[in-house]
Amino acid sequence: MSTSFELNGQTVTVDVDPEMPLLWAVRETLGLTGTKFGCGIAACGACTMHVDGVATRTCVLPVAAVEGSEVRTIEGIAPVDAPSAVQRAWLQHQVPQCGYCQSGMIMAVEALLDDVPDPTDEDIDAAITNICRCGTYDRIRAAVRTAANLRREA
Repeated sequence: MSTSFELNGQTVTVDVDPEMPLLWAVRETLGLTGTKFGCGIAACGACTMHVDGVATRTCVLPVAAVEGSEVRTIEGIAPVDAPSAVQRAWLQHQVPQCGYCQSGMIMAVEALLDDVPDPTDEDIDAAITNICRCGTYDRIRAAVRTAANLRREA
């Protein structure tokens, strides 16, 4: 069975089992490998993509559930030569250590700032539940604040 959706601004159709997780359809069938597999139970957030603008854990989301939806991956956030405010803040604060969780973390932060342009620490803690095994949470929070400021200045 085929499923069609918009991926990073382009309409795509995948002919896969409708129960295949969106993560695997995007990574294995469509070849966009920026989004990572972490836990397989939607707990860690490494697999976060935006589905209709909402940060969504995609390792358990059947591809059939996104029929007709707009899906955005880390590759769709900004061109390499013009990183988003969040990506610039990530670099400024040297957030990543191993970097594995970062695409999902950035996707979660982009969605947070879309909804709450000037988040408090409580907003950040409530919205960003992704797991960073390296423990860079202080740098993440500082980068979120910087990204919010960069977005306001733009």
